[in-house]
Amino acid sequence: MERLNRFIVHTVPWLTLGMVLVTFTVVILRYLFGRGWVWMQEIALYMHAFTFLLAASYTLSRDEHVRVDILYRPMDDRRKALVNLLGSALLLIPCCAVLFYQSLPFVANSWAVLEGSQDGGGLEAVYLLKTAIPVCFALLFLQALAIIHHSVQTLRTQ
Repeated sequence: MERLNRFIVHTVPWLTLGMVLVTFTVVILRYLFGRGWVWMQEIALYMHAFTFLLAASYTLSRDEHVRVDILYRPMDDRRKALVNLLGSALLLIPCCAVLFYQSLPFVANSWAVLEGSQDGGGLEAVYLLKTAIPVCFALLFLQALAIIHHSVQTLRTQ
């Protein structure tokens, strides 16, 4: 999982930079030259979606997801490990499993028809964007397993 997280942390900044450059180009073309292309706007949208969907598991691995810090921060390492263990096992894993499972028909239907943009001149690859949804939840699921493993090790050693 760590190798995958390293790949994500090196890929996502490039997606973000690409998104900024594409958005800047869209604005310049539209407001200075009166030109615009739907596919360029959709590329920025896709990059934005991939950035957040891929970065979710990395952010979780670095313990940067939103939580009630006023309660969590003062806890000792043992209690933090217990909170992480229970939260991952009882909340995150079931949520990821349900969302992964529920997204599969949605993605399969998109692939079956090779779904494209509803807008004329848009990208003909909506199915790729939709594929990122179950990938996100699979990565979060795997990261939750890693957190559980780490939490159990912490609880055993302290």
